[in-house]
Amino acid sequence: MAVPKQKQSKARTRKRRANHKMAVPAFNACPQCHSPRLPHRVCSVCGTYGGREIVAPSGDGDAVA
Repeated sequence: MAVPKQKQSKARTRKRRANHKMAVPAFNACPQCHSPRLPHRVCSVCGTYGGREIVAPSGDGDAVA
């Protein structure tokens, strides 16, 4: 089994971990009401997914992301 020959410095470790950050979630426009929604999710405003109504639309009309 491979074993490191020397200790990895803190700077080198932190440089590597600098890219381990959370990604910003992507938002798409709903094709029915054009409000922002997460991809592959039911729209929280109009309640549609894939051109069909899945859940009853919310009564407030406010986009919840």
